[in-house]
Amino acid sequence: MSVLDAPDTTTIETPSGKGRGDENFPVGSWLIRRDLRVHVHAFYRFARNADDIADDPTLAAADKLRRLDRMAAILDGASGDGDSPAAAAMRASLAATGVTAQHCHDVLHAFRQDAVKLRYRDWDDLMEYCRYSAAPVGRQLLDLHGESRDTWPASDALCAALQVLNHLQDCAEDYRALDRVYLPLADLRAAGGEVEMLTSPAASPELRYVLDTMLDRTGLLIARARRLPPGVAARGLRWESAVIVALAARLACRLRCGDPLASRVGLAKRDFAAAFLSGILARRRQ
Repeated sequence: MSVLDAPDTTTIETPSGKGRGDENFPVGSWLIRRDLRVHVHAFYRFARNADDIADDPTLAAADKLRRLDRMAAILDGASGDGDSPAAAAMRASLAATGVTAQHCHDVLHAFRQDAVKLRYRDWDDLMEYCRYSAAPVGRQLLDLHGESRDTWPASDALCAALQVLNHLQDCAEDYRALDRVYLPLADLRAAGGEVEMLTSPAASPELRYVLDTMLDRTGLLIARARRLPPGVAARGLRWESAVIVALAARLACRLRCGDPLASRVGLAKRDFAAAFLSGILARRRQ
């Protein structure tokens, strides 16, 4: 029996207290088929707990990697799974639905990267990270609904957009708490800036240039993501994806006008209501 397979009565999870209600988008809302919601929530809980391990400032990188490897082992059938209830529940969900475990392993790959990588060279480097940190979330949902994999490119674009928007929201906090910077170093150099600008109480002109450059690219991702809802067969998922695309566009607009260093730039309840109406009505018209 390997170390990873050995039973452990001590939990490896380090919950941050964040939940589905803290996200910028609905997670397994009532729009999703009732019998599938529990599996959507299981995947979210699995990813949330893995993310919390990677983002725990009290853990050393080696300990984070050990815990994430243990989650992967449980996912693949290791015994003594009581130390990660989220991984055990995800394994049961995969067994019940027949969805591949690859999407779960992909997000674990991203969180292992978070444990050891603190800077991103350029936009392509960041998009490669999103391939593992964000795209698997949409692919899991699509596979769970039995959707065609033709929907993956538009879904990948949407998930990458959401990931980048979240990075922009949290850019100062990520730097202060974890010394982690997702802003591409090439963009910072082009603007004549440096990562230390993230400690300022307000965005400098150089940092504003970087934020706007990233928002320009994110806008292109959102444009590609608009192809997703028409391609989704399941009505509930089609509607939810339309709402999420609308939310991404609204959050991008708020970040364009707001300063994430000065205050938290987020969505308000009215944004969710407006996105729901615009997303659902747009799908009904089509």
